Amino acid sequence: MKLITLYRPVGQKELDLIAGSGFAAFPPRLAWQPIFYPVLNEAYAIQIARDWNTKDAQNGSVGYVTAFDVESDYLTQFPVKVVGGSAHEELWVPAEALAEFNRRIVGPIRVTHQFRAQ
Repeated sequence: MKLITLYRPVGQKELDLIAGSGFAAFPPRLAWQPIFYPVLNEAYAIQIARDWNTKDAQNGSVGYVTAFDVESDYLTQFPVKVVGGSAHEELWVPAEALAEFNRRIVGPIRVTHQFRAQ
């Protein structure tokens, strides 16, 4: 089984929910969030966590980068979207597919970086 490491920048509220799952799953999307979008490279996840999440006072003015592994064969069904520069690659997972996506995570969700507002 070949694994791909994906990254997800999150704020404090989402990290608390991930911790509540035992670092095994991402929380369901809210009604206004039709997709779950993990990113394909750590540099892009760092950019979001550092430059955007730390500006969200309602979410603790903190950004975390999480990393997790998923079976590569499973991921082929989700389109890769480039949402800016060529390094800004995301997978677009429909919200209704997130429960199955979570079941496909191999091992724990890991926190690799933390950023706080300056």
